[in-house]
Amino acid sequence: MSIALVSAGGVTLLLGWAVVVFNRLVRLRNQVRTAWADVDVQLMRRHDLVPALTRAVSAYAGHERGTLEAVTALRDRAQGLHEPVALAAIEPALAAGIQRLLALREAYPDLAASANFLQLQRDLVDVESQLQYARRFYNGAVRELNDAVQRVPDLVVARVSRIGPAAFFEADAAGRSAVQVHLPE
Repeated sequence: MSIALVSAGGVTLLLGWAVVVFNRLVRLRNQVRTAWADVDVQLMRRHDLVPALTRAVSAYAGHERGTLEAVTALRDRAQGLHEPVALAAIEPALAAGIQRLLALREAYPDLAASANFLQLQRDLVDVESQLQYARRFYNGAVRELNDAVQRVPDLVVARVSRIGPAAFFEADAAGRSAVQVHLPE
């Protein structure tokens, strides 16, 4: 065998390896993007419930205006954000505001009996469940991508192709749990 043939074979193997690694990194990056889109959909569902919830509460507890306005303002701010780190910073406050609105049902028996309010509670239970799943899936996809772009020798291909790590969706200490919604029995 000639040196040229061995060199050509080595270069071919190296390029083949680089293509395989690049394609895997692209697949992982796209999985992270898809997972984030799922989280974003659930957050939008939650955000869409806020106006209906505030309307239902204001009909029975109009003097709770400060809580209603704070939750509405947080929802508006959250809707303008699309990055995991930025949303993770505001979502705990929004979840706490929703929690406060839901807690008003104890103070207002008519609100607790409202079919509209009860349906909103059920919808929030569903959204929170789906959101928890979507966050876990997203963070799993981020972990896989981050592991891949930090492993030798794959990190060479990642750096050359400018595929970097992604940000986890991390809630601060106040937002580590889902909004607690208690359905009447």
